[in-house]
Amino acid sequence: MTRYGMVIDTKKCIGCHVCAMACKTENNLPNDVWWNRIFTDNGGEMGFDMVGGSYPDNLQFGYIPVACQHCENPACVKVCPVGATYKDPETGVVRQDYDKCIGCRMCMSACPYNGVRSFNWEEPAFHMDYAMGSKDAPEHQRHVVEKCTFCYHRTSQGIEPACMHLCVGRARFWGDLDDPTSEVSQLLAERSHKRLLEERGTEPSTYYLV
Repeated sequence: MTRYGMVIDTKKCIGCHVCAMACKTENNLPNDVWWNRIFTDNGGEMGFDMVGGSYPDNLQFGYIPVACQHCENPACVKVCPVGATYKDPETGVVRQDYDKCIGCRMCMSACPYNGVRSFNWEEPAFHMDYAMGSKDAPEHQRHVVEKCTFCYHRTSQGIEPACMHLCVGRARFWGDLDDPTSEVSQLLAERSHKRLLEERGTEPSTYYLV
């Protein structure tokens, strides 16, 4: 079985936000919607980097890109009353069926990773007068929940996700976690790593090399 996942090298990430912009453009995201955000590891959000540690001798600084974790045991799927949020059996990717979504936002409430999902309260609005990004990206709708799709429209054609494709620091890696010969599996075997909120039992498919 294939189980797609992403490995992010926190020692290579330079916080340039190119992955976030690549995601936004590729998926033609509405104004003020971000599926991929870059935090500093001391709490700073997009545009507000924060240095941690103690001054002056032990300052620490690093970046943590955060998007949908595409969990092996996704809390969002369990609570969706109509099956709009579901786990793709062929890839393990947690997907969203906009046509089924009734806008109850139960998935947003259940997900422990705050902010990785967004809700379109109004008809999606865009800065540009024409669609940007891929013609295969799903069309955005009013009153539905959205999130990172692992660029399913690309990966289903054998193309890597847009965020990885344009990563300046080459900090992102993509592949089959169930394949021991894949690059992601080999990196996890060689390097120390962590996952976000592992204690919640969601089994995220995004790993961070430390």
